Amino acid sequence: MTSIDPSLYLKNQQVRGTGSSTLGKDDFLKILMAQIKNQNPLDPMKDKEFISQMTEFSSLEQMTNMSQSFQRFMDSQNLPPLIQYSGLIGKEVSYPVYDQETGLLERMESDIVQAVNQNGAETYLELESGEKISVEYITKVGEVDGKTENTVNEE
Repeated sequence: MTSIDPSLYLKNQQVRGTGSSTLGKDDFLKILMAQIKNQNPLDPMKDKEFISQMTEFSSLEQMTNMSQSFQRFMDSQNLPPLIQYSGLIGKEVSYPVYDQETGLLERMESDIVQAVNQNGAETYLELESGEKISVEYITKVGEVDGKTENTVNEE
């Protein structure tokens, strides 16, 4: 009986392709140009086919641009919370104060933000009074002189 040479197994073969498995807009344009240059002069590409391919190319380019724009938008949204909330420094914030025993809402307080701190995943505001509150509890943000106020989601 003849044995199979182990060097012929597929897992022992070298990978030959090093290119990308996806086609971009430049690749599509190169293929289209090669097709136009190498077409049969006696039977040229029909207008409808050419317009259809140009439309596909245009759509591909728009999708690529939109994908890049969306990626830039996502990158800009991933700011650390410390930087994200730093705009509150010097602003007046309102927050609820709960009764320690009952857990019921006792009153609403307002104070001016002096600093923003981050401890792990939690972001806290240091207020003029020395109190520290989580950014989750903010219900209102406004200018110190009271000219402009923005209501924030109340939970």
